[in-house]
Amino acid sequence: MHELMKRIEKLEYQQRLMAEMCPENGFPFNRLIIRNGLSEKEVKEFFQTCDRLSIKLEKQKAEGFVYNTPLFKEFEDELHAKLKVHEVVNSCLVQDIYPALMKQLQKSL
Repeated sequence: MHELMKRIEKLEYQQRLMAEMCPENGFPFNRLIIRNGLSEKEVKEFFQTCDRLSIKLEKQKAEGFVYNTPLFKEFEDELHAKLKVHEVVNSCLVQDIYPALMKQLQKSL
């Protein structure tokens, strides 16, 4: 069992090194996920939140709602505790992940 833990720790270390090899402007969101050690389940939950908030944003736009502070607060509250909202928004914009939602959220940073 001890040998297995040593192998896992080595793989985690090598994974962090590989993430650092990616160029800064390459995949910053992916690098955040690796650096903060999020699981696949946690990332899926993030994407589900973004899906839901994107739909909510479109509904609000259609209704002429112009203040996005409640939407930003909801995003911030549901964001994984290991992630910083400004890093997530900026990295998602660079990586073109939920661009419409992230542009609106960026206005509240």
